[in-house]
Amino acid sequence: MSINVNRSVSDQFYRYKMPRIIAKVEGKGNGIKTVIVNMVDVAKALNRPPTYPTKFFGCELGAQTQFDSKNDRYIVNGSHEANKLQDMLDGFIRKFVLCPECDNPETDLHINPKKQTIGNSCKACGYRGMLDTRHKLCTFILKNPPENDSGSVKKEKEKKNRKKDKENGSSGGEAGNHNDIDAPDAVDGDDDDEDWAEETTEEAQRRRMEEISEHAKGLTLTEDLEKSLEERVNIFYNFVKEKKESGAIDTSDKEVLAEAERLDVKAMGPLILSELLFDENIRDQIKKYTRHFLRFCHNNKKAQKYLLGGFECLVKLHQTQLLPRVAVILKDLYDADLLEEDVILAWAEKVSKKYVSKELAKEIHAKAEPFVKWLKEAEEESGGSEEEEDDDEDNVEVVYSSSARELKMETKKPEKSEHEEEDIDIDAI
Repeated sequence: MSINVNRSVSDQFYRYKMPRIIAKVEGKGNGIKTVIVNMVDVAKALNRPPTYPTKFFGCELGAQTQFDSKNDRYIVNGSHEANKLQDMLDGFIRKFVLCPECDNPETDLHINPKKQTIGNSCKACGYRGMLDTRHKLCTFILKNPPENDSGSVKKEKEKKNRKKDKENGSSGGEAGNHNDIDAPDAVDGDDDDEDWAEETTEEAQRRRMEEISEHAKGLTLTEDLEKSLEERVNIFYNFVKEKKESGAIDTSDKEVLAEAERLDVKAMGPLILSELLFDENIRDQIKKYTRHFLRFCHNNKKAQKYLLGGFECLVKLHQTQLLPRVAVILKDLYDADLLEEDVILAWAEKVSKKYVSKELAKEIHAKAEPFVKWLKEAEEESGGSEEEEDDDEDNVEVVYSSSARELKMETKKPEKSEHEEEDIDIDAI
């Protein structure tokens, strides 16, 4: 669920939203650490680099922090609850995000490396001022300025240098160099003026409006989380469908995963992907899209169960071609590490009519029997089957319409309560 960026504002229609922090504790003993799973999304809503709030947590907790931008992993050493980090994030927002004049989060930070100062400007009310740099995080910010600011400062300085070269050109290059050396203080003063100067051309105004619109878009993006599960699933369905139709799906595995996580439908991802990416040529397509499905199914038994459900639906759509090959296709999914042994064996124990008719489900299970038997015989030791994990999403019946190709959902009573496992970042594979 999304929450207000400024949590002191109780208005449910407050436009500036951010995701609630999701924290996952990993490791044991001295190696225990807390991974902030959705720090990138939280930081995007605040218009700050994800390293800033992570480092802030480390400063406040007296703990070391680790950043892995490539794999989007932001870590604080030690075991910390999500609620505690959420309360701590409010302090970061008050100090480094909200405008001191209007309490609006549409602010930018401006770094002056020579003066070692951090400026703060508000796009909403026009406020411009300086941050109190006594907090330990300010040292980190000065050494790691925001990307948008470093680019703008460089651009302004280049503009100033071109202007100075033009003025010095009439009196000769040597005179220009002499002036540069004799008046460093004046140059520093000009830097400050240039950093805070605003262009008034139409192009500059248009660029500022685009920045405001883009920032507002990022802040309101999380409103999708307030929609129903059916609406979020269909948003994800249309997202993947658009990627496929545009020809970009082959290289969009990370984007597809990010969208599913943003909409909080990651476990159901394989169900949608199997409908859009698989057809009667599923054996070749498993090899082609292994990476896409692995991002959802790796160590995620719930996602694997949805993949089996999607496979049943696919058999229903291409019954003549796929029903005789059920066993060999399941073997392909197993060999690709998309399905784990215990998940397959648990599925084989019970015929369900959740995705297809009871009669077809029985036929699918009968065709799968040779592969299931092979799995059982290959087991080196027999053990009790793990309880299947489940949550509120399993209280939703997924129904396919072959004509509309849309996902519809109906609420059903859960058969039993089950435990849910934590997701693991596939980028760590």
